[in-house]
Amino acid sequence: MNGILYFSATGNSLYIAKRMQCVLGGDIVYIPTYTGNGGEFDKLFLVSPVYSFGLPAHVYELMPRLTRAKELVAVLNYGGMLGGADAFLYRYAQQIGLRIQSVYALKMPENYTLTFTVPRFYGKRVLKKADAAIDAVTAAVLRGEQRLPAKRKPKEKTYYKNKARWYKLARDFSVTDACVLCGKCAAVCPAGNITVAEGAVRFADKCVACLGCYHRCPQKAVVYKRRKKKDRYVCPKVDENEIGKDLIGARAARE
Repeated sequence: MNGILYFSATGNSLYIAKRMQCVLGGDIVYIPTYTGNGGEFDKLFLVSPVYSFGLPAHVYELMPRLTRAKELVAVLNYGGMLGGADAFLYRYAQQIGLRIQSVYALKMPENYTLTFTVPRFYGKRVLKKADAAIDAVTAAVLRGEQRLPAKRKPKEKTYYKNKARWYKLARDFSVTDACVLCGKCAAVCPAGNITVAEGAVRFADKCVACLGCYHRCPQKAVVYKRRKKKDRYVCPKVDENEIGKDLIGARAARE
């Protein structure tokens, strides 16, 4: 049985994982709550967004824990620039002794939109092309093809510099008067960085820059640097309630 391990805050990686599961079968497992090493699966698939030309903190921390006995295929998705993230992942996997077979990269709608707005038509156009790209990756996997990143130097210094600063990001988050203290921001945070108590929402210093709280607040009450931007993003091809969940022993229905 295949193990499809994913990290997703707004649904892009989950959608990729579900579409792959339709063909490959297996279990879809949410990385932040996963405590295993992948040993229970026949083959491992890692589905992750690109953060700062590298990997989300939870994905980066999972990889050294994974078994070296199983083959690993990675599928990255990016909104702006890939920036050598595929080469970064491949080199990192080799350094820690994983049996990395292939690294694929797919473009998905941008969700790091704290300071700018992506035109809706552009996001829709990217998403429209996504199904064919995901299916091409799945077909290549079934054919047993090996896909390696282009030989280029990954932006490791930039990634590690930015990663070291992520914890500070939530210092610039706050909530507006639209907040109804529903607690969803705390529930979706993979780092346990948000608490809702005594009539207030508090952001601590463990942020991993996923922006789940920002995009998924029902009232759009979570704001960055007090900018009251209205645009938010959740992948329209997934049920938002499935983000952050495991999908065990089933083949997901295509959207």
